[in-house]
Amino acid sequence: MLPQGLNVTPLTANAFAPYGDLIELEGKPDKIINQGMCGRYHDLAKLDFTDGRAGISFFDAKERRLPIVVDMVERHAMGSQAFIPLSGVRFLAIVADDDDGRPVNLSAFVVGGEQSINLHCGIWHGVLTPIGASGRFVVVDRIGDGTNLEEHWFETPYVIERL
Repeated sequence: MLPQGLNVTPLTANAFAPYGDLIELEGKPDKIINQGMCGRYHDLAKLDFTDGRAGISFFDAKERRLPIVVDMVERHAMGSQAFIPLSGVRFLAIVADDDDGRPVNLSAFVVGGEQSINLHCGIWHGVLTPIGASGRFVVVDRIGDGTNLEEHWFETPYVIERL
């Protein structure tokens, strides 16, 4: 079967809300701290973990080049997962709705190098996909016992041909 085309749409907090949180600085800080030398933008993502704890990991991800084949998505039923670029690299957030345990209605967003995302529990999503350059990321997700990874391989893959 021929691959299915997947278009990339602009990333906004409203467009991404069904899948997670867009983490970016907007407006003025919520609070000024550290003797007036630091602005705090407070509680920008809903971290959600069952039977475990939050952990911080570094991911060193290789650049992906067009066309990008999306042949698999995954989800984590026991915790949210935040991706925070350290090197200012853009990346794709590929997400899907769930239909009785199967991913449907894939969407793709470009996440700017000054933006981050937090995927909510159970959201189908593509693998980490830096574009334009390889990149390092801080990943905040659940650490604990139990199976927290489910993969779905598409019979007919999707292809992103342009951003």
